[in-house]
Amino acid sequence: MLARDIMHRDLVTVTPETPLGTIARLLVEKRFGAVPVTDETGRLVGLVSEADLLHREELGTERRRNRWLDAFASIETLANAYRSAHGQLARDVMATSLVTAAPDAPLIEIVELMERRHIRRVPIVEAGPDGNERLVGMVTRGDLVRALATLVPATLDRATDRALTDRRIRDLLLAEIARQPWTDKAEGNVTVLDGVVHLWGTVANEAESRALVTMAEGIPGVVAVRDHTFVAYWGADPVML
Repeated sequence: MLARDIMHRDLVTVTPETPLGTIARLLVEKRFGAVPVTDETGRLVGLVSEADLLHREELGTERRRNRWLDAFASIETLANAYRSAHGQLARDVMATSLVTAAPDAPLIEIVELMERRHIRRVPIVEAGPDGNERLVGMVTRGDLVRALATLVPATLDRATDRALTDRRIRDLLLAEIARQPWTDKAEGNVTVLDGVVHLWGTVANEAESRALVTMAEGIPGVVAVRDHTFVAYWGADPVML
């Protein structure tokens, strides 16, 4: 799936001159976590999130500063901190170093961006006729969860799934096992009887065992999984009784 498949396009934006009071009410009323800031051409210039409104003079939550540390802080750092706490417009508090993606970006790239940069949303931008990138959508963590909710059925139709034969279930499971680099289960270690998968033999660790169970549970038609595997401690000294 691509970003364009799940991004929400009906965006509410503000300008750099929008008062913070207006933005705060917008976040509350619309239940947004952030709002994009665009210029008159639709170009994304910043983002104001709830986090940007936490340390405010009005709330008495302005960052407590250590005078000793301030002696080593740059004038730019101190000035920006004051502006964030006392400024009244979007341009005073908005984040400008933004991570963006294109509409054709695979979702795996979006997720990797979120994890690597510790962010909750990725603006989606696209080059216009004039060559300037314009905001066309937004992908949030919530969008990813909603996409998953539409793809994964809430319940399984067991009556239909059971039409698959035990042989078919076993073939599907063995094929999935063969695609994984972290396990080397042989055919003789997997049996299926009346929709119940039995896993046998040794595994390298408990993580492999749990992953195999998860894998088997995801095969259509599986009624239950019985894990008979055990961890092999290769090279361990024999215990003398």
